[in-house]
Amino acid sequence: MLTLVAFVVALGLLIAVHEYGHYRVAVACNVRVIRFSIGFGPALLRWKPRRQRPGQDTEFVVGALPLGGYVRMLDEREAPVAPEERHRAFNTQPLQSRAAIVAAGPVANLLLAVLLYAVVGWIGVQEPAAVIGKPAESSLAAQAGLQGGERVLRVGDDGADSLSPVSSFEDLRWQATRAALDGRDLRLEIEGAAGRGTREVVLPLSSMGARDADPQMFARIGLAAPFTRPIIGEVMADGAASRSGLKAGDQVLSVGSTAVIDGQHLRELIRRSVDGREGRAQPWHLERDGRMLTLEVRPDVRDESGTAIGRIGAYVGAAPEMVTVRQGPLDGLVKGVQRTWEVSALTLKMMGKMVIGEASIKNISGPLTIADYAGKSASLGLTQYLVFLALISVSLGVLNLLPLPVLDGGHLMYYLWEGLTGRGVSDAWMERLQRGGVALLLVMMSIALFNDVNRLFG
Repeated sequence: MLTLVAFVVALGLLIAVHEYGHYRVAVACNVRVIRFSIGFGPALLRWKPRRQRPGQDTEFVVGALPLGGYVRMLDEREAPVAPEERHRAFNTQPLQSRAAIVAAGPVANLLLAVLLYAVVGWIGVQEPAAVIGKPAESSLAAQAGLQGGERVLRVGDDGADSLSPVSSFEDLRWQATRAALDGRDLRLEIEGAAGRGTREVVLPLSSMGARDADPQMFARIGLAAPFTRPIIGEVMADGAASRSGLKAGDQVLSVGSTAVIDGQHLRELIRRSVDGREGRAQPWHLERDGRMLTLEVRPDVRDESGTAIGRIGAYVGAAPEMVTVRQGPLDGLVKGVQRTWEVSALTLKMMGKMVIGEASIKNISGPLTIADYAGKSASLGLTQYLVFLALISVSLGVLNLLPLPVLDGGHLMYYLWEGLTGRGVSDAWMERLQRGGVALLLVMMSIALFNDVNRLFG
C-alpha cells in the first residue's frame, strides 16, 4: 500500500507541476486555457474555480489514469475560433510566446527539483560518514593502497588546483559516479584509520570504461559500502554463532590468521569459510566487555545460486558512523541548483552514451521501477522521499526537452526551424515526424518495461 500511495503522490505532484508550468505561462501570455487535466481517461474530479484569472474559464480535471496530463488551449488547428477570440488562440501567438509556453513545463520540473534538493539541505539528512569500508582486493581503491577505515576529507579531479570537502559517503559515491562515467581520474585526500596522518591517493577511474552506474561499478572502484565496526549483532537460536558461543556485542579482531578490518570484510570471510559442502572451523579472536577471547566457529553452509557459502546465523556489522548533512538558507538553494545541474548533465550524458552504444540500455527504467523506488524511499523517511522526487523531476524535465516530435523538446525544434527559416513546419512533415516520434517513444517504453520486469522479477 505504501508503494502505491508513494507512487501516485509522486506522479500526481510531478505531472501537476509540469502542466502548471504550461498553464501559468499561457495565462501570462493571454492565451485562453480551456482545460487543465491531471491524468487521462474518465474524469474522477471536475471543477471550475469561482474566481478565474481575467479572460479565463478553465476547467480543472483529475483523470482516472495518472500517467500524464495536458493543458488544452484555444487553438484554430483543433476547433473553430470566434474572430473576437482569435488573438487569444495559441497558434496566433508570437513565436517567443509559443516557445515560452512549451518550455515552461520542463522548466517547472527542473525548478521543482531545485526546491526539493534545497529543502532536503535545509532539513538536513542523516548519511553515513565518508569512511571507506575494506575494498575488494581487485578494486581500484585496493590497488591505490586503501585498506579500509580511511576517512575521505576532500576530493577532486586529478590535476585540479584544489579539492572540495566531502560531506558524507553518499557525496563521495556521487563524485566517483560522475568521474567514472566521464572517464576522469579522482584524487582523494584521506586521513588514515584512527587519525593516522593525511595523504593523497588517485583512483584511476578513466581506466574503467564505466558504462552503468550500478553496484558492480562501485565494487570495482572499491566503494561498495561505508566502514562498519566488525561487531556481532543479534544472534539467532540454533545457528552457528549461537553454537560457537558468540554473543551480541562481540567485536571480532581476526578470523584464523586474517585480521578483520570491518563488518563487510567479516561477512566476506564468513561467506568464504567453506570447504566443499562443509563449513571450515577456524579460531575467532574477539573482544567481549574488555576481555580477549578465542572461540572456534564453524559456519553453516547454504546454497546461493549454485554456490556454497558460509552463514553463522547472526547479524554481522554495526551501523556505520552517521553525520547530519545540512545547509543554511542560501547554501541550500545554491546546492539545490548545483545538484539539479549535475543530475541533468549526467542524465543527458548517459542518454547520449546509450545512443552511441557506450552505455547499456539497461539504464532505462519505467513505471514499475519508479513505483518500487517510490515505496522504498518513502519507507526510509521524508528526506529520502524528497530526494527521490527531485531525481524523478529532473528526469521528467530533461526527457521532455529531448528533440522528439511528441515531446516538448520536439515542439521547440519546430519553433527553432520557424525562427531560422521564417516559416513553420508543413502539415505533411509534421505528420511524418509525429508518427516517427510516437514509434520511437513506444520502443523506449517497451525497453523500459522489459528492464523493469527483468530487474524486479528476473
